[in-house]
Amino acid sequence: METDIAFINSAIYKSLFESIAEGFIIVNQRGVIVMANPRTCELFGYEIGNVIGLTVEDLLPDALRAHHTKLRTDFHHNPHKRSMGAGMNLQAKRKDNSTFFVEISLNHLEIEGQRFITALITDISDRVIKEEEIRNLNQNLEEKVKARTKEVRESQDLYSAIARNFPNGTINVFDKNLNYIFVDGQELFQLGVKSEKLIGTNYLARLSPEIQPKIEKALMSVFEGEIQDFELKFNDQHYRINAVPLAYEGNQVKQILVIEKNITTQIQFLEQKEAALVKERNLNEMKSRFVSMASHEFRTPLSTVLSSAALIEQYIERGQLEKTHKHTDRIKKSVHGLTEILNDFLSVDKLETQITPVKIQEFDYEHLAIDISEEMNTIAKTGQTIIRKIEGDCTMIESDPSIIKNILYNLLSNAIKYSDEGKTIYYTSWIEDEFLKVSVRDEGIGIPKEDQKQLFTRFFRAKNATNIKGTGLGLNIVLKYLEMLAGNMTFESEENKGTTFTIQIPIHHKI
Repeated sequence: METDIAFINSAIYKSLFESIAEGFIIVNQRGVIVMANPRTCELFGYEIGNVIGLTVEDLLPDALRAHHTKLRTDFHHNPHKRSMGAGMNLQAKRKDNSTFFVEISLNHLEIEGQRFITALITDISDRVIKEEEIRNLNQNLEEKVKARTKEVRESQDLYSAIARNFPNGTINVFDKNLNYIFVDGQELFQLGVKSEKLIGTNYLARLSPEIQPKIEKALMSVFEGEIQDFELKFNDQHYRINAVPLAYEGNQVKQILVIEKNITTQIQFLEQKEAALVKERNLNEMKSRFVSMASHEFRTPLSTVLSSAALIEQYIERGQLEKTHKHTDRIKKSVHGLTEILNDFLSVDKLETQITPVKIQEFDYEHLAIDISEEMNTIAKTGQTIIRKIEGDCTMIESDPSIIKNILYNLLSNAIKYSDEGKTIYYTSWIEDEFLKVSVRDEGIGIPKEDQKQLFTRFFRAKNATNIKGTGLGLNIVLKYLEMLAGNMTFESEENKGTTFTIQIPIHHKI
């Protein structure tokens, strides 16, 4: 009976030894394998039984052999049950020199006074690969989370690190009542506000009543999962607001992150840039129109000068000097017309490039008024009369006499140009409420009502003035000159009855 039990036990041990999924070896004190199960041969790529006689170091990568010999010797002197490879990537070497990951459980036994070491070897390569895949997956997930939550941090310490040096604005975190949970940024420092004093207070309370509804509606929508990005103007300052959901509780947004950026400087820069582009386009347009207009307006007077000069030359050769006067007058008028055109363009160029300085001085306006009316009489049409009237004490004023002269010259020359021969031009001046007021009234063709709104546009010519020579710049120049002197101008006009322009200029100009 005992023999049968021993036989059965022996059969069971043999069956286990040969069928277990792990490799199993027994090593003597010299590290030589004295026993190995079939699974061991399969793991290491050897024929059945060919592992017997190899040393343990033969089953290790070359780089580990020397170090392992000492470990094996130490273990033989102090044997104990232990596991190798848990928590680490321990490698073994196959017969073909390829490697794989293993976990080894060590124990010892003594047979007839000799000590042997047993090792249970488990191939964990699949597990290591899966663990590596999981680590890579986790790393990828972490990178995606970081990318998606770049501006959204759960740590208040990290908020502070970012927000404290946030330029020209603030970083804010609000609860569902739009109370401050967190706030920081350079704008607070510039306003002399400490972030601690805002914590727990309501954001909307800091805003003006007129913009509160818009801001509240936008920010409350973020608690519904929306992302808001908009601009607003407050106290002459421009702000850009970015708001995103921040913290969730279940499916509900608990907090929102609001970035408030002061973009006033950028807006002003863009406005200045746009103004510069508009100015450049206007200058280019003016140059184009000048070329077009010059080719048209210069051709006739130059032709007149050329033909009159040729006729004068013939009359002189024939001794008919009395006939030359008519042509010298034509030359003078043509040259005067050309001079007017060039003066208009020179004036516009100086005004656009801001090289016309304002030179304030005290002068006698009455003398200037007399000089300008006498000068205008020399270019008046046949039978035209300029009636000059100065009401009250209109003598000494403080302004720029040169600019005032240019203004009056333009207004009076227009009155002459757009009035027929024999008509009267009324030039009246007076002082009222510390302003010099001047009225120039003509009995000319007038301005059609539908053209009056464009009257001060550069190069604009009313539809009833297309046959009268001119640049369309005079009134635009007058307006710019008046702006330089802090003055203004009004007008009244009726077609075929005449036009009245009235200007007013401070008599004590303040620079």
